[in-house]
Amino acid sequence: MHQPVDNFSDAVDRSVELCYAPFFETMRKYPEFKFALHSSGWLLSEIKTKYPKLFSNIEYLTNKGSIEWVGGGYYEPVLSSISSKDAKAQIEKLNLYLQKNLKATPKGSWLTERVWEASVIEDLKACGLEYVVVDDYHFLSNGFDANAMDGYYESEKGGEKIALFPISSSLRYALPFFNIERAIEEILKCAQNKNSAAVIFDDMEKFGLWPKTHEWVYEKKWLERFVKAVVKDERIATMHYKEYLQTHHSKGLAYLSNTSYFEMGEWSLGAVQAQALERLKQRIGEKYFQSTGVAFIKGGIWKNFFLKYHESNHIHKRMLRHSLHQERLKKNILDSLYKLQTNDVFWHGLFGGIYLPNLRDNAYKYLLEIEASLATKKIKMVFEDIDMDGYKELKVLTKDLSLVFSSKYGGSLVEFGSLEKLFNWQNTLMRRYEAYHEKILNPPQNTHIEKKNSDTIATIHNADVVVDAALKEKLIYDWHPKYSFVDHLSRDEFLLESFKRANFKEVGDFANQSFEFDEAERAFKREGGIYLDQKYETSLVKKYSFASKKIALKLSIATQFTHKLYYGMEFNFHFAHPHKVSINAHSVEEGIILTEVENIVLKDDYTQKNLKITTDKKCTLYAYIADTISQSEEGFELIAQQVSLLIYTPFSNSLDLNISLEVCDV
Repeated sequence: MHQPVDNFSDAVDRSVELCYAPFFETMRKYPEFKFALHSSGWLLSEIKTKYPKLFSNIEYLTNKGSIEWVGGGYYEPVLSSISSKDAKAQIEKLNLYLQKNLKATPKGSWLTERVWEASVIEDLKACGLEYVVVDDYHFLSNGFDANAMDGYYESEKGGEKIALFPISSSLRYALPFFNIERAIEEILKCAQNKNSAAVIFDDMEKFGLWPKTHEWVYEKKWLERFVKAVVKDERIATMHYKEYLQTHHSKGLAYLSNTSYFEMGEWSLGAVQAQALERLKQRIGEKYFQSTGVAFIKGGIWKNFFLKYHESNHIHKRMLRHSLHQERLKKNILDSLYKLQTNDVFWHGLFGGIYLPNLRDNAYKYLLEIEASLATKKIKMVFEDIDMDGYKELKVLTKDLSLVFSSKYGGSLVEFGSLEKLFNWQNTLMRRYEAYHEKILNPPQNTHIEKKNSDTIATIHNADVVVDAALKEKLIYDWHPKYSFVDHLSRDEFLLESFKRANFKEVGDFANQSFEFDEAERAFKREGGIYLDQKYETSLVKKYSFASKKIALKLSIATQFTHKLYYGMEFNFHFAHPHKVSINAHSVEEGIILTEVENIVLKDDYTQKNLKITTDKKCTLYAYIADTISQSEEGFELIAQQVSLLIYTPFSNSLDLNISLEVCDV
């Protein structure tokens, strides 16, 4: 069981109503049925506080010996993506919670998203854990025999040994989607002899929360019929992992590469590579792929998401920086660090992940709690490579703001966080091409046909995809990150539509190129060019200064090109309610155009703050709400990510512009 930390209360309510509550109400009737349970600590704490009847059922089944509790990180981090110190702290935090509230001591660990790296062995063992559960794919992709997945193996790191149970992929796709008879058949297929283990450990959310499963599992009583059938079947005994571990020998030694499940490997690839992988699978055929090819044909590793999404990498590396220097943090702030390590925001696959603004908002809330604990009246500045991409960032901490500027991306503002509101207005997302966009651009023919009165339902992975033709128009791709203080140069006057679709003709090389940072002058500089009939040497200097709630910029451009050009500065601001934002009292909606403006005020109803942009030249302003299209469990979702603004002015040969960005009370 898992929900992202501080998820919307109605989302948790829905999960309890449709899935968790009816699951344990059903299982309470059959205490003789043994099963394992892992829950992220935050969710379990929410259940204990807000859903006492549900917690009582869980407690009853624990006391009856039905449930074996399986540990892991309290806030559901990917253990291999955080420091060893933090991994052990998160595991111990969950262990202590289970011991205190349920008198349970875990002997095994769930690996978040089944992400395995051998580096986790020593941390798990240090916390008293003896086994982990991974996919059979982890073994098959390393050349193991598919017919030898009916027990457990052992692995080691530096002489520290741990047991590995391989989850049956056939059972993951069978339960609860197959009818009872077929489900039992799949269990028995896993058995080679009387000592065989058929291993299943999967998302409880499949039992009621996934599309169509509540009706199937509870209203049509699949779960109750399944449990009755298993209890009655003399060929099957339910058993806890720790019990099997004590009574059966291992199947031998296993060394596994860095692996998650196969779909995660696909999702972590770039869009073009993911499509190539899918074509390769189709070319060799599903039968060969499952039997042999799985050992050789695979996607990327989980940490590739930090390469695929620079927004994810920024949050992750900001977290790691504070983790490395956590001696500066007060004890009560350490929990903010651990919450920041929750996995959901860092990746994207079938579910929203990094595409969901509320998950990013929560991550930045925890990050800004840490920053606020370190802030003083004195403005602090440091220039270092925070995100480990080979380019340094300027980190500024005032009494009221946490700011980060990137030298890699044009000296632009990549973090704009309020320490008072614990909200980052620069929590923006680039509009990218994703592999699943092909389903919108070239809609597939429906392949799954659900028969009337069928005793089987489709999983998310093979459900029909319903595509709204209007979505195609919404597929717009950015060619630079959506930060602020981004520099654009054009020979032609900018248009609102070309700005929205990111297809205006850029003639400069400043928007997505690196700048040098002069630490003495505290200025970002680039010797670049204007590219028309030839290259015209052009320099651009951005000198920032700071007050507690204000960023001031002195911009200077000098170019060999002497004819008329247009300079545009782009801002992208994230808001919790973008459709409620007004600019100079105008609603943004499909887009606004304002001329002859020097003062621009964005009113944010969520933070009750105004963002005020002031220029010393009269400019034209364009603004619109930028959406992304994300894949979800129910199809496609249009998500408003940010309000994008372009302030532009004509110039010839040179331009000096003073511009400021200030946070004001409404």
